[in-house]
Amino acid sequence: MAEYTDHDGGAGEEVPELSDSDDDEQWEWMEENSDTSILCLFCDRSLNSVSGTLQHCFSEHGVNIPELLKQFRLDDYGYIKMINYIRSVRCSAETLQQCSDNGSFPWDSDDYMRPVLPDDPLLQIDLEELCGVEAMVVGGQPCEGQAVDLLRRAQQAEERAQRSEEALARAMEDLHKLKLLAQGLVLNADTSRGSTAGGAIAELREDEDEAYFGSYGHYSIHEEMLKDKVRTESYRDFMHLNQDVFKDKVVLDVGCGTGILSMFAARSGAKKVIGVDQSEIIYQAMDIVRSNNLQETITLIKGRIEEVTLPVEKVDIIISEWMGYFLLFESMLDSVLYARDMYLAEGGSVYPDVCNISLAAVGDTQKHGERIAFWDNVYGFQMACMKKAVVPEAVVEVLSPDTVISDAAVIQTFDCNKVCLSELEFAADFTLKVTKTTQCTAVVGYFDIFFDRSCGNKVLFSTGPHCTKTHWKQTVFLIEEPFPVQSGEDLAGKITVRKNRKDPRALIVTLDIANRKQTYSLQ
Repeated sequence: MAEYTDHDGGAGEEVPELSDSDDDEQWEWMEENSDTSILCLFCDRSLNSVSGTLQHCFSEHGVNIPELLKQFRLDDYGYIKMINYIRSVRCSAETLQQCSDNGSFPWDSDDYMRPVLPDDPLLQIDLEELCGVEAMVVGGQPCEGQAVDLLRRAQQAEERAQRSEEALARAMEDLHKLKLLAQGLVLNADTSRGSTAGGAIAELREDEDEAYFGSYGHYSIHEEMLKDKVRTESYRDFMHLNQDVFKDKVVLDVGCGTGILSMFAARSGAKKVIGVDQSEIIYQAMDIVRSNNLQETITLIKGRIEEVTLPVEKVDIIISEWMGYFLLFESMLDSVLYARDMYLAEGGSVYPDVCNISLAAVGDTQKHGERIAFWDNVYGFQMACMKKAVVPEAVVEVLSPDTVISDAAVIQTFDCNKVCLSELEFAADFTLKVTKTTQCTAVVGYFDIFFDRSCGNKVLFSTGPHCTKTHWKQTVFLIEEPFPVQSGEDLAGKITVRKNRKDPRALIVTLDIANRKQTYSLQ
């Protein structure tokens, strides 16, 4: 049983629980731990602490770094430049001692702000800490009080480093949570439109919907649909075989295109037919109606059904060929439901009146290799990163029935006379009974259409892979990493279908199956 998503705002996206820390000191310092290896400034010896390194520089090379800070009156930047200068030019202790103290030094250039050694511990020490080890450097051995103080400072530095690492880990986790939240907001949030009875499609401005209607202005798409015999003959048979349903009725054809359904209705006994279409093809439809002497019965109106004014208050029947890929792509059903709620008389009906969406498992390793594994080696180059762009795009194609490896499962059924807009976005659990032992490489989706209500001669058609192909083909959701299945196995999963808030005519489909979760776009 499907569960419907809350289309009216509801709880919305749940904000993830983030880490809570008020310890700002975690971000003030990053100190290496006690087993850090530090290269001497003047030779190739490595030491394991800052204090040990400075003591080595003094005892072995005669250079007292803390004393030089005072002698040259260096601030933080001057100290960093001096350390990088020494490392980059490998100057001797004698050369360093001869540097002028008149305010001009060989390391004055900002070029020496760039570290010579990555993560150099000598560049990460606080100058107050550095001056604190001077007593240890001078004389070679610290007194007991100085040693205790240095030990305390070292322990504090180690604690700060540990807290910083923990804070960084929490920050990375929070960043991941926020990234997921942002993705959800992009897919689900609609900040530019309010929620109205007409839905997102009704609220689209004409310029926002221009591309959609423009695509139906060219004859080629109508030629493809008219030549789809399964589609066109099903509508024709429904009307011609059930003329008692249409006799003396007022019929509304939503998205009439070339007017073929309007003319079927007129020939089936309708008293009046009103066809509405926003695309430019309606001007050809007007000529077609006149060419067939049906202008007294059929009235054509250019415009969106949500915006036009009909010459009647109510209609008895609404017909429409509104189905898109995976049934709901293009969201034209939204417009049909708007027309139903606005114009359908009591006791009237929408046709087709029932439709459903089904899923089945697919096992086609050859095609999976051509589309997905292909990117592992492209003319000797590794392009596997392309899979992240390829997999999320649903593929519309005619599937070979031999590649279907499970029984089909209906995931959602719509009664077009009862369904409301919010129910067009849904989540549903499903179980696919596997019929072949192989690798599962994809899930295929398709839909079935029924002309049933009040019909003595019921008509139906399917867009499934085992039926005559249609221009809707099937919708294939590729799985990035195929997994093995056994004949007789029950393959459980969950599917979520919703509109893309940035483009409400597009669909976002999320499949969760065999511990694999993937979101697909259909646009």
